[in-house]
Amino acid sequence: MFRFLARRSLGAIVILILISAITFFLFFALPAEPARLACGKNCDPTSLAMINKNLGLDQPVPVQYWKFMVGIFAGRDFAVGHCDAPCFGYSFVSQEPVWGTIVDRFPTTLSLALGGAAVFLVCGIGIGMIAAWRRGTWIDKFFSSLSLLGASMQIYFVGVLALAWFVSGLGIMDQPAYYPFTDNPAKWFSGMLLPWVVLSLIFMANYSRMTRSQMVEQLQEDHVRTARAKGLSSRTVFFRYAWRGAIAPIITIFGIDLGSLLGGAMVTEYTFTLHGIGRLAVESVQLTDLPMLMGVMLVSSAAIVVFNILVDAAYAFIDPRVRLA
Repeated sequence: MFRFLARRSLGAIVILILISAITFFLFFALPAEPARLACGKNCDPTSLAMINKNLGLDQPVPVQYWKFMVGIFAGRDFAVGHCDAPCFGYSFVSQEPVWGTIVDRFPTTLSLALGGAAVFLVCGIGIGMIAAWRRGTWIDKFFSSLSLLGASMQIYFVGVLALAWFVSGLGIMDQPAYYPFTDNPAKWFSGMLLPWVVLSLIFMANYSRMTRSQMVEQLQEDHVRTARAKGLSSRTVFFRYAWRGAIAPIITIFGIDLGSLLGGAMVTEYTFTLHGIGRLAVESVQLTDLPMLMGVMLVSSAAIVVFNILVDAAYAFIDPRVRLA
C-alpha cells in the first residue's frame, strides 16, 4: 500500500506541474496586458514600467514560471514585500496575496461541497437501492422516471426557480449566504440549505441510476446466487453480498465529483451569489489575473488528484477482488 501511494503521489506531482506549466504559458499567449489592468485608466509609460518590474513581468516567461514554482515551496520576494510559502504571488488586480484570498474563499466552497455531497450521496444511493429492491414495480418505475428528470435539469435553471419560489415568493427559506459555522451553526445551515438541495437534485439523479444498475447487475452474479442457494435471507444477500460489489464504481464517481466540488462549483456559486473558489476562478479569468488563476487552478487540480488517489486506495478495502499491483 505504501509503495502504491508513493507512486501515485509522484504521478500526481508530475500532473500538477504539467497543469501549471500549460496554464502559465497559455496565459502569455493572450493579447491582454496584465500590467495595464493593474495600472488603471490613467496610466502613463513610467507607471506601467514600474508595475511590470514590481510584478516581475519584465522578465522572460520561463524565468517567471521558475520563480513562481520556487515561490510555492520556498517563498518569494516582491517589490511590495516578502511572500511566505506557499506563495502564489500577488493578484494583478487587487494586489492582495493569492494564497490568502484562496484561504478566505475556501470555507464557502468546503461547506457547499461537503453538505451537498452528504445529501446527494445518501439520498441517491438510498433511492437507487429501493428501486433495485423493488425492481419492476411501480416504485422502481417512479424513481427511475424521477432520476431521468433530475439528470435532465441544470443548476442555473433549477437554482433560479428555487430562489424565486422558496425565497422571494413563499419566503420559507433564507437567502443563500455563507456564515462561518463556528460563529452561528444555525445560520450557517439555513444559509447553505437551498444550494445543498439544488446541488443534490442534479447529482442525486446520477447516483440513484448508477446504484440501481449496479445492484441489479450484482444480483445476477454467481456468488449472489450461491448465497441464495445456501438459504441466506434476501436482506442478507442484498446488503452483504450485492451491495459490497456495487459500491466500488459509485465510490469512483463520488471521489471525482467531490474533488471537483472542492475545486469550485462555479455554476452553483454564481447562481446563489456565493463567494467561493469557483466564483474566484471565473473572476480571475474575466480580469486576466494570472496569479489568482494559477492559484485556483492548482488548488482545484490538487483536490481532484488527491481524491482520485484516495478512491484507488479504498478499492482494496471495499472490494476483495481488487489487488493493487
